[in-house]
Amino acid sequence: MTINAVLLAVVIMLGLSLARVHVVLSLLIGALAGGLIAGLGMTDTLNAFQEGIRNGAQIALSYALLGAFAVAIAHSGLPQSLAGAVIKRIDAGGTSGMIKYMLFAGLITMSCFSQNLIPIHIAFIPLLVPPLLLAFNRMHIDRRLIACLLTFGLVTTYMFIPYGFGDIYLNQIMLKNVGEAGIDISNISVTKAMVIPALGMFVGLLVAVFISYRKPRQYQQLAIDKAAHDEVLEGDALSKTAASARTQSKMKTLVALAAIVTAFVVQMYTDSLLLGSMFGFGVFMATGVVKWSEADTVFNDGIKLMAMIGFIMITAQGFAEVMKATEQIQPLVDGAASLFAGNKAIAAFIMLLIGLIVTMGIGSSFSTIPILAAIYVPLCISLGFSPLATVAIIGTAGALGDAGSPASDSTLGPTSGLNIDGQHDHIKDSVVPTFLHYNIPLLIFGWIAAMVL
Repeated sequence: MTINAVLLAVVIMLGLSLARVHVVLSLLIGALAGGLIAGLGMTDTLNAFQEGIRNGAQIALSYALLGAFAVAIAHSGLPQSLAGAVIKRIDAGGTSGMIKYMLFAGLITMSCFSQNLIPIHIAFIPLLVPPLLLAFNRMHIDRRLIACLLTFGLVTTYMFIPYGFGDIYLNQIMLKNVGEAGIDISNISVTKAMVIPALGMFVGLLVAVFISYRKPRQYQQLAIDKAAHDEVLEGDALSKTAASARTQSKMKTLVALAAIVTAFVVQMYTDSLLLGSMFGFGVFMATGVVKWSEADTVFNDGIKLMAMIGFIMITAQGFAEVMKATEQIQPLVDGAASLFAGNKAIAAFIMLLIGLIVTMGIGSSFSTIPILAAIYVPLCISLGFSPLATVAIIGTAGALGDAGSPASDSTLGPTSGLNIDGQHDHIKDSVVPTFLHYNIPLLIFGWIAAMVL
């Protein structure tokens, strides 16, 4: 296992990321290293990487439309209205603990809704969070805590609630692949299988809120008032909407809510976030909230907003394809299997640990599940795990590493909103905190689920 190409590729990628090499370059170098170590050669490695990039084209288009939809929501003034309401409450009532925890609850709720109710995924973060930095700074809130709050909602919801992104992860990907690998899934409740791992995520959230980041943290007051905030963001879609947010009519807010409902309904009936975003954006244009003359600008701003995250996710697809091409994921599992020799407790732990390693490298739980299911299902059957325990192992193994991966949108999203003034480091302030607070308890509680289900 120490010379396994997949393992070494992930270690190289993570090491470069921690050394502050850009995530895209880290993924590319890690993929090249893994391919060459596995003996693919430079040509075959690049071909596999390029094939993965082609497979990521739909991701790029989805992110572009999600970004456009999110910017259209911001254009209506809804996020700024919410942020303004919070700031008014702070001005009226000081920095009481009640307001702070209401703010925390609101952020968690919005991040959960973005997965299951309002299909805009992480696109809401760089639009809603920057206007709230004023409130965070005034209340001396540690932004590492905000990253943990957002990541909790982004990950826990899809791995536990089978709707929206959760329906894609739990039903369309996990159960489908588990069924194809040889297990009868007709009577399996994914919610029951994942409730214990989800509880682990909740424990990690409580530790972050009440222990790790409870103390105040000071930030430079670079955006402490609205004028300075808009100056820092001049030319960005956020500054354009923030300047006029106070004059937005209630009608525009109602249109924004109608667009969100439309996107939700379309996504529900078509199982397509792409179509949901497109129809939601269409509501803004049809009602005149986004004028025809402004449509190109708003759409381009949305693409710019999500371009970097989308590009990283596409690169991660290339990385994943190279890892598959090495054909060394199976030996990695086989090497682990030789260590536990029929011991279910050790086997469950090793399978979860490998899931953590693979997902950390790929950066996407959704891409990891098909890889793991084909290998883990026969292994779990041979070891005597129940179908419910098998689903819990695979679902947890896929989710492990989503929080805490430099290439994951669950960490890239929070960073895109919290680092708008350059005071939030992606690795130190998003990746490391979310890794510690969610992967460790998820590993423990996923193991417990495998043992008791």
